[in-house]
Amino acid sequence: MLVQEGSVGLETLATHFGVSRMTIHRDLDDLEQAGVLRKVRGGATIETGTQFESDFRFRERQGGAAKQLMARAALNLVEPGATVIVNDGSMAAVLGGMLVERRPLTVITNNFAVIEALQSERGIGLIALGGSYSAKYNGFFGLLTEESLSRLRADVAFISSPAVSGLVSFHMDDAVVRAKRAMMRAASRRYLLVGHQRFGHSALHVMAELGEFDAILTDADPGGSCLGELREAGIELNIAGDLIQ
Repeated sequence: MLVQEGSVGLETLATHFGVSRMTIHRDLDDLEQAGVLRKVRGGATIETGTQFESDFRFRERQGGAAKQLMARAALNLVEPGATVIVNDGSMAAVLGGMLVERRPLTVITNNFAVIEALQSERGIGLIALGGSYSAKYNGFFGLLTEESLSRLRADVAFISSPAVSGLVSFHMDDAVVRAKRAMMRAASRRYLLVGHQRFGHSALHVMAELGEFDAILTDADPGGSCLGELREAGIELNIAGDLIQ
């Protein structure tokens, strides 16, 4: 229900499952402790908050069309023979699965979904970054990840962010931020992938200034004053649908 709706009310859950509100409260407490959802007044949500990102298993089932659109546009930025860094996240996992279309390639990633998708593919040199595994992000993070990246160099890195506000990108987890920053340092070109609904939101940790990326790639016009603000700052924002038509 949360995957379909994003948020759901306490009364709706109690009625749907035929149990008391107190039972639902306890179940939501358990799921919140597991990092699966966030309790809010009157119910629960998997929508992003300043310190909350939903579990990878939820995110990979959401926004499939938008992710496919962004991944296809990002793929056009990859040349055969290149070395490509792909970070964690469900958006990046979609792109990772498409990279076989540009082989031969060398792919560097901490994204377990990408590792699984590419591990048996001919023409793909796969460098799987070690580290501490996070089930929430379905990827590897920590000192081992960051030190491995410090010894590698790539032609292009695709970095995703769950929140962009003004001219800054954000993330909720400091270990994830450090891994993404290490990937950016290792790449000659850097592209930020962010869904249009993520604009106008912030999170606990600053990840990077938007000016640190060669371009920003999104699925649709974020609306509001975003386009004007980015243009004024000289930051290139590409709408995926326009790039692949």
